[in-house]
Amino acid sequence: MSSLRILGAAAVLALSALVMSACAASDSPDPEPTTTATAAPPATEPSSTPEPEPASSADPTCETLIGEAVVADFDSVGWTVRAEPFYIGSLEVPDGLRCVWADFDSPAGDHGQMFGWAEISDEDAAAAQAELVDQGWLREEAGEGVYITESPETAIAADENGYGMTYLFIGGTVKFADTKQGILLIEWPKS
Repeated sequence: MSSLRILGAAAVLALSALVMSACAASDSPDPEPTTTATAAPPATEPSSTPEPEPASSADPTCETLIGEAVVADFDSVGWTVRAEPFYIGSLEVPDGLRCVWADFDSPAGDHGQMFGWAEISDEDAAAAQAELVDQGWLREEAGEGVYITESPETAIAADENGYGMTYLFIGGTVKFADTKQGILLIEWPKS
């Protein structure tokens, strides 16, 4: 009932202000007609709340590397994320990002998912691919790029097609996931 009183009081105040402004306007002399055009008021009032800045296309984070729905799913099961340097074999890729999602506080904190992304030069990509293949990883060329995946015999966890940890090299960039199917969850760079 008190919210109705507040609403009623607000309506009375607004109506009083409208009547007062109408009375004040009637006391002033009638304006003379003019032939100059007046500017129309802006269609929308400027917002007092600033618009969020779009994420820079050059700076992925663990939360922007994969889709919002995937992040929400991880959050819903209590998983958090740790950002780590991005390695391909022994090569650390500068400015690369590797993210490990897991419940680090539980006894099964070693169960999780990994995603990564980096820009990489053609020379570094070729050297990294060669190093992994020399270590027994498998190379697979596809329309979207070159996949380098760990051997099924040594994979700790694999997707339904037998692929474990996998890198996808695509023209100056590389994606990484703990399975080949996991690469599909990487939505970077944003379009």
